[in-house]
Amino acid sequence: MELVVIRHGETQANAEGRYQGALDIGLNESGQRHIARLADEIAATQAPFDRLLASPLQRTRESAAIFARQLDLPVELAPAFRERHVGLFEGLTQAEAKSRYPELWARNITRRWAEAPPGGETIDEVIARVSQGLTELASTMQGERILLVAHGVVAKVIRAVTIAGFDDFFEWQLPNSGMLSVRLSQTDGGPLRFSRPLDGCD
Repeated sequence: MELVVIRHGETQANAEGRYQGALDIGLNESGQRHIARLADEIAATQAPFDRLLASPLQRTRESAAIFARQLDLPVELAPAFRERHVGLFEGLTQAEAKSRYPELWARNITRRWAEAPPGGETIDEVIARVSQGLTELASTMQGERILLVAHGVVAKVIRAVTIAGFDDFFEWQLPNSGMLSVRLSQTDGGPLRFSRPLDGCD
């Protein structure tokens, strides 16, 4: 199974460098334009897709709706691929988070595998959720081409557990309206090849 992951188009929070997480924010005009351009390109150059999946958040649903019109596919919501919730940091810029929560910031709390800002998800929890979603896709959609509209952290996890490992997990970033392609198979024990580093390895 081929899985093509698209990160949603730009939102105003993206443009301002704010943590979005679970905030339900729509696309800005730039995001709408870039996604529409990408949808045109994919419709013209890519092999047909069998299914179109999207995270249930507004920015991904809006992006997926643009693809749905071009590809003539219904949008299926996939909660396993929603964005990481970053708790107290949501809606803040990095400078605001550092100013309001200096102790959490000093601990680099958003980059701890088993810790998170209060009210948020740990990276380990996101890895487990996304990995379960990938395993279910691989077991039920063999031989299909799937387009998934998702998020930045979700794309990081998918890339890390399938093709790249975790060495550059915090450095690599799929841009808004960017595309990542991976292949999932249930052979050799399942679709996931890599595990995250042990505790103590940042």
